[in-house]
Amino acid sequence: MSKKKKSISKKGKRLLTSIIAFLIVAVLVIAAYAIYTFAIEPMLQRGTSSSSTSGSSSSSSSLNSSTSSSSSSSSSNLPDTSSSSSSSNIEETYSPISFHFLDLNIQYTGDCTYIKAGDNDILIDAGARKASGEVICNYLDQYVEDGKLEYVIATHAHQDHIAGFVGSSDSSKPKGRTGVFYNYEVETLIDFPLSDATTAIYSDYLEAVSMLVGEGTTHYTALDCVKEQNGAQRIYSLGEGVSMEVLYNFFYDHTRNDFRAEYPGVSGSFSEENDYSVSLLFRQGEKAMLFTGDSEAWSEHSLVTENDLPENVVLYKGGHHGSYTATGEELLAATSPDAIVFECTAGNSEFASDPNHSFPAQETIDRIAPYTDRVYVTQVGSWEDRTYHAPLNGTVIASYDSMGNENFAFSNSSEKLKDTSWFQENRTTPEAWLS
Repeated sequence: MSKKKKSISKKGKRLLTSIIAFLIVAVLVIAAYAIYTFAIEPMLQRGTSSSSTSGSSSSSSSLNSSTSSSSSSSSSNLPDTSSSSSSSNIEETYSPISFHFLDLNIQYTGDCTYIKAGDNDILIDAGARKASGEVICNYLDQYVEDGKLEYVIATHAHQDHIAGFVGSSDSSKPKGRTGVFYNYEVETLIDFPLSDATTAIYSDYLEAVSMLVGEGTTHYTALDCVKEQNGAQRIYSLGEGVSMEVLYNFFYDHTRNDFRAEYPGVSGSFSEENDYSVSLLFRQGEKAMLFTGDSEAWSEHSLVTENDLPENVVLYKGGHHGSYTATGEELLAATSPDAIVFECTAGNSEFASDPNHSFPAQETIDRIAPYTDRVYVTQVGSWEDRTYHAPLNGTVIASYDSMGNENFAFSNSSEKLKDTSWFQENRTTPEAWLS
């Protein structure tokens, strides 16, 4: 009986000890909570308020030197939505654009450039002969998925720019011809306001245009576009940050006598059809690409003085195939091109009486050299044998992706003109290209 009592006593002591320990812990927790609530927290709040006031004073004092710094200080707990901060972290994106300078696989010189801009398929000119129509259509078939060209631009009435629109007779074709106008739907056609041409190919061209209009093609002249009349626009949007602008040329609505009266001190060459050329400026963001058809000195002067041209173009379709009468110093100085492509058969005697004036001419090369050595030519020919032709760079494709990054591709050699054997054998290297 006594042992049992002793055992119960020990258990009671242990229980009492546990209760006392629990009470002590509870008191300590309550005391700590009270100290924090009634003493420490008020002190922290006063300290934060003082610090905030001091920070506000500091921001106010630096407002005149940096507005963005003040804005950042006063809203440090909010997301920064200022444009300066956003633009430093987010790169602008654009619709991609690519320019295809076609090797027409014929001995004759001619222009033809296919452009893919966003969802738009665009064609500038279709040289060099009627037989080129099939070559051009075969090339377009690789890229144009819906059989429709959103924009076609015919720069002027010369055969080496319009013959491929007409093409050759071919009974196997749905409309009986191989030309672009007979095998593709054309949404909008923009061409030259003036022409003195009386050639058979020009008559064929007008007949083809009449057919297109009858089928629903919208037809504007470049003058309609620059004056924004008859529903035409000067600037056409081609996608995100990408556009095509029709530049004003004095010879859209004036004669050479008008030019002499307007610009009495301007020298240089003039050729009616060439100087009637439609000129275009493409843009992707800040980048610009220039096309001047066969414009010569007087027309180039007009382009420089009558338009707000960019101080730099990343790409220039060399004027008049590299003729000594085009790609003049005035235009080069105004636009400082980074890369130039000539659509021609280098060295062919077709348009020259002197080997140095075959395309691209020595004078043209000398003028270009101080600005760039990135010069490319589609084909090479022979002065002695006009029928000879072969790719030089071949078809040249200049592409600009959604970030504006540039890439050049070539169906043949990627050599710059100055490094080709044709150049080294037939031209004198300008001093600017020697360094």
